[in-house]
Amino acid sequence: MNRLSNQPQVPLKKHKQDSDSYDIFPAFELEPAKINTGYEALFDLLDTGDKIILDGYVGVDWNEISSSISTYFAQKGKVYKLINCADYYKPVDEIKKLTAPFLGGDDPVFGKKTDLGLRDYFLSSFFTQVDQSGHLPTIVYGCGASLSGMEGSLVYFDLPKNELQYRMRAGSVVNLAIDEAKDPKQTYKHFFFVDWVICNKEKKRLLPQVDFIVDQQRSSSPSWMSGEAFRAGLDAMSESYFRVRPWFEPGVWGGQWLSKNIPDLPQNEPNYAWSFEMIVPENGLIFSSSGMLLEVSFDWLMYRAGEKVLGKAYSRFRDDFPIRFDFLDTFDGDNLSIQCHPTTSYAKKHFGENFTQDETYYIMDTTPESHVYLGFQENICPVEFREELENSVASKSKIDVERFVQKLPSEKHGLYLIPSGTIHCSGTDNLVLEISATPYIYTFKIYDWQRLDLNGEPRPLNVDRAFENLDFSRKGTVVPETLISKPQVIETGEDWEKVLLPTHPEHFYEVMRYEFDSEIIISTADQCHLLMLVEGESLELHTTGGRIMKFHFAETFAVPAAVGSYALKNLGSNRAKVVISYVKDSAC
Repeated sequence: MNRLSNQPQVPLKKHKQDSDSYDIFPAFELEPAKINTGYEALFDLLDTGDKIILDGYVGVDWNEISSSISTYFAQKGKVYKLINCADYYKPVDEIKKLTAPFLGGDDPVFGKKTDLGLRDYFLSSFFTQVDQSGHLPTIVYGCGASLSGMEGSLVYFDLPKNELQYRMRAGSVVNLAIDEAKDPKQTYKHFFFVDWVICNKEKKRLLPQVDFIVDQQRSSSPSWMSGEAFRAGLDAMSESYFRVRPWFEPGVWGGQWLSKNIPDLPQNEPNYAWSFEMIVPENGLIFSSSGMLLEVSFDWLMYRAGEKVLGKAYSRFRDDFPIRFDFLDTFDGDNLSIQCHPTTSYAKKHFGENFTQDETYYIMDTTPESHVYLGFQENICPVEFREELENSVASKSKIDVERFVQKLPSEKHGLYLIPSGTIHCSGTDNLVLEISATPYIYTFKIYDWQRLDLNGEPRPLNVDRAFENLDFSRKGTVVPETLISKPQVIETGEDWEKVLLPTHPEHFYEVMRYEFDSEIIISTADQCHLLMLVEGESLELHTTGGRIMKFHFAETFAVPAAVGSYALKNLGSNRAKVVISYVKDSAC
């Protein structure tokens, strides 16, 4: 299936890399011989039964799958009744009516998360007409196949969401039960607010029943493993550590730090604006066994072992992993858009989110001239500011941003606090580690410097939504007093110290930094810890379960709450600095 991206797929076998560099394909090691490859080997195992269910995610290449299984059984001289569950979807016009309330009308970016289920997509005949009693062997395939009620071997075909988007950009996939391609931005909106929500409900329901899980991202070369091995792998992750597969995207303001400092990144992109280091709704998890790789969506880990992962925070967040890490690279790039994010009440009412996009900027690297835009000037007049913005849109003229928004020096290892409603953006020549609550598409762009995106099209502005959320009390001296974290050394040892980087009262997560020369031991205190080595060369993680894993500078990893305690050993010659974030006890 065609895809549009310069980014590589996860290979079937892991390539050798510099052992001291950032790993773009981090994998969790399973016991030997747990991962297999190819359709034929999978179908050999399925050939023992007369009922087979092939279910999977939106965007999976069902034509390839159905063609492969038809060819396989034809060569075997065995006749199967092959049923495409898409033939039982309701008419497209009816599906459009069902989904329209959640798609935000003409809004170019935002909708509201659906409460529909996959059963709502099917004609009633699907649940009654699929042959479960005839003598002819039967295969039901497609998104929702298991809802037929037929009992048999269950295979789930998964697709990492970055690959789904690459297929979408190439025009290779459409939304679930829709027969026409839309503008990619509208397709993504439909994925985010409808398709992913519906398919994720099914994934959670099916996880205990899955007999085989398949990574279908590589055309004609799937990797797969048994459901038993899959669930055991997720259990092992929930009791030791995990690192998701990061993925990287160019952008109109993107920079060159990531491409210069991560040797394995493709060098044919114009820039890298983002690295999605740990954004649960989008990232995947890679398993490795005997050198073979298989990637699945992160969601599975939360559905299998959310309480082990989150500990005391599980009662509040359930399947929603609460914290995200990502990089914003503006080195030799440009300013981000001037923007804000919705309040919690607004996010719940308008988008169906349980919590909102409260952010912080941790400055990983900078220059003496670098800066961030944060908070309003003391003399801000909201009416005048809006008039300037609206005139800028109408006349395509630039505005003097610093008349309205404060421009502050960005300091390496400084933490800038961006609770919802705060006007902000990163300036040029920063590498920002964005530590944030997980929701991640709710950026209300207020002003974008009169530039076009990488496709030469205007970037959508959200001035109306922004002014429904902007907090104009965050101005003047309030900004440096309350929106720039003041580090506090709260514990010390012979060769280490623990530094609290206080977050805003509205932030539900804490940020700490451990600085150490040799080794430290840390208790999870029944919280999941997200970690990154922000200064130093590399370190070793030792968990109570006996796993030892090496991590390099700028790699994000997590230690689940169930681990209890763990050790970090500095492998470099200079002092290591590790940032750790977790949910505040008061927010659980």
